[in-house]
Amino acid sequence: MSLKTTLYAGLIALASALPAMAGDIVVEGAYARVSSPMAQSGAAFMTLVNNGAEDDRLIAASSDAAERVELHTHVSDANGVMRMIEVEEGFPLPAHGRHELRRGGDHVMLLGLTRPLNPGDMVDLTLTFERAGKLKIQAPVEKVRPSVGGHAGNGADMPMKGHMAQ
Repeated sequence: MSLKTTLYAGLIALASALPAMAGDIVVEGAYARVSSPMAQSGAAFMTLVNNGAEDDRLIAASSDAAERVELHTHVSDANGVMRMIEVEEGFPLPAHGRHELRRGGDHVMLLGLTRPLNPGDMVDLTLTFERAGKLKIQAPVEKVRPSVGGHAGNGADMPMKGHMAQ
């Protein structure tokens, strides 16, 4: 590994250690999945933490990396086949609770990618919460989620850099 690559990886790890917060909401472990050069969609995953005394809800997301961004989940149809669907009402985030956006479950769907998502890139996302408002984060693009702190690759204990939108 070259010195330049090592320094770049260190800077990404350092940025990943900073929390993203809006009001009482903290976003941890955000990352986006690598897409192939021809892919039309991608996804982002993270853990939402509500440290406040009131319930909140993630109601929307946006990104310049995609023409459209939707909140999605997976459901089993009558034949037992898993399908991905949009969750128009958003994801509830209970007071003093967590909501994990992960592969095979709830996630942020990036539709109509404006560019390929390559390992090491950063995806800018703006998350909109019902009470806390807008929160801008950066999610590193990863091919495989590394194990963090002994957890089997979910990275949920790694807060991400971000800031409240003005």
